[in-house]
Amino acid sequence: MIIYLHGFRSSPQSFKARLLAERLDQTGRAAEWLCPTLPVSPFETVALIEQDIAAKAQPGERITLIGSSLGGYFATHLAEKHDWRAALLNPAVVPERDLSKYLGEQPLWHGGGSIVVEPRHLDELRALAVAQITQPQRYYLLAATGDEVLDYREMLAHYPGVATHLIEGSDHGISEFADYVDEVIRFCDAA
Repeated sequence: MIIYLHGFRSSPQSFKARLLAERLDQTGRAAEWLCPTLPVSPFETVALIEQDIAAKAQPGERITLIGSSLGGYFATHLAEKHDWRAALLNPAVVPERDLSKYLGEQPLWHGGGSIVVEPRHLDELRALAVAQITQPQRYYLLAATGDEVLDYREMLAHYPGVATHLIEGSDHGISEFADYVDEVIRFCDAA
């Protein structure tokens, strides 16, 4: 099972989520895909992912998370907690710091609507922090030096020893993700 965790203010309609879903569908693997809309509360997000996986995964099925931005932070927490694998796409490393300037109502990127970010959400993020990953071989990092939102150097420092593809330039959304979608799926399939 491959679970995609979208970023802050994003959704299953994001460019990267749609590309991954399309590629898995094209190869007859749509049943392996899970991409829920994540709530604003980090604790609720983690609980939702754990519940969805428990309800949909077959016994013994391998779980691989793909986390983009804030979704990468959640993927790291869950990978460490459950010994799952995680592909991280420009992952957030210190989101409680980065999101502190987004307190209050924030518009969503897809489909209209908004969310309200409260101080307790920053506390929840702090509580989910992974100080140091334990098994680098369980991770794959795709990081862009041109990320205008998060610092790729923090990503590299937080994920030492992991299989890494550093993209020179690009942006936070990895606009050319179509060039990397098969690479990410190969990591998900690797034994």
